[in-house]
Amino acid sequence: MRDFAAIDFETANECASSVCSVGIVIVRDGEIVDRYYSLINPEPCYYKWFCVQVHGLTEADTMDAPVFSQVWEEIAPLVEGLPLVAHNARFDESCLKAAFRVYQMDYPDYVFYDTLAASRRHFGRCLPNHQLHTVAAACGYDLTNHHHALADAEACAAIALEIL
Repeated sequence: MRDFAAIDFETANECASSVCSVGIVIVRDGEIVDRYYSLINPEPCYYKWFCVQVHGLTEADTMDAPVFSQVWEEIAPLVEGLPLVAHNARFDESCLKAAFRVYQMDYPDYVFYDTLAASRRHFGRCLPNHQLHTVAAACGYDLTNHHHALADAEACAAIALEIL
């Protein structure tokens, strides 16, 4: 796969629609050509302790951020015509669909590929686990800012370029 958009969402709480940040890496002809990152004012707007422990974002970080529909207006042209790639794509696809529903936006049936599933097929039991940072390292990528949406999208893009 040489043309795709790697995507990663972080959420504020247990609701899939509560995306509070997004990172996107655009790959064309096997090269990263663009990156996009934004904080998002989540819906519903409350933060669970566990989520904050994972990504470090709080209500104070996103209170003045745009809402999902405004952010997606900027993202849509970047990803148009590209498949989306995510590590554990079920999570990111569920977030995207839930946010589209909350904001009553027409979902354009994005095609998702999953680097987690690809890692399990490619590496099998050669890795101790198939978490993003483990797979990224196995693909020669040093993920230093894990759970920052853009850093995770960059790691996902590196994995996709290596094993998809």
